[in-house]
Amino acid sequence: MTTYEQPTTHGLHLLRDGTETAPPVLLIHGSGATGSTWQPMVAPLADRFQVLRVDLPGCGRSSAAATYAVPDQAERVAAVLDELGLEDVAVVGHSSGGYVATALAERRPELVGSLALISTGPSMAALLPEPALVKLLTGAALGALVWPLRTNALLRKGIAATAARPVTISDEVVDDLRRTSFKTFRAIMRANRDYIDELSIPQRLARLGRKPLVVFGDADPRWDPASAHDYDIVPGSRVAYLAGVGHLAMLEAPEETARLLLDFLG
Repeated sequence: MTTYEQPTTHGLHLLRDGTETAPPVLLIHGSGATGSTWQPMVAPLADRFQVLRVDLPGCGRSSAAATYAVPDQAERVAAVLDELGLEDVAVVGHSSGGYVATALAERRPELVGSLALISTGPSMAALLPEPALVKLLTGAALGALVWPLRTNALLRKGIAATAARPVTISDEVVDDLRRTSFKTFRAIMRANRDYIDELSIPQRLARLGRKPLVVFGDADPRWDPASAHDYDIVPGSRVAYLAGVGHLAMLEAPEETARLLLDFLG
């Protein structure tokens, strides 16, 4: 399988896998991550779909933005889909990537077909205390000092701190993560909080009439796994748990997660 880098005129780095004539599925990463973090799930999805992965504004290989407000990030993603001439795209968001996916459905509903959210915290009430290493690397107090000093080993440990199963983190992922600045990361985190403080994700989806697949690891250390049932207020929603999985389903259980998505997307 060959991965193609697709140039865009909107400053977002885009990767494409699978056949261009196949139905498209767009994978949107979470805060501080990049499209490369989805790599373990690409092969099973690309058998049936054209798989698109973006680096969100300011992340990985994408250009910075004047604002990281979630609706503005969604507009940048929408511009890429417009450029590709795509509509009715299956959209999958991981963690805060689910916020961008939701905002995309709010702003440009014709672009979004099926919608799946993986480890997407429904509201700030569901947020758990950060693991100590993650807090050190990303917190406002010391993060700015530690961020430039991160070794590859420390980056891998920081990522693995939100997992419950052993994970393999490729050199490509580490290299891409290094491209995101601390200032950008903190701006994205503030924007995410603002978005769900205004209205929770389940409330937004219920208002839109969307019927999402919601996937949570039952050992997620970042968002309370029980909060997946906050999405029960969304008529037609479907909640699925991955046993013994933390926050990083695409790295911890790529085949199980892909099977859930393939079953949902049909």
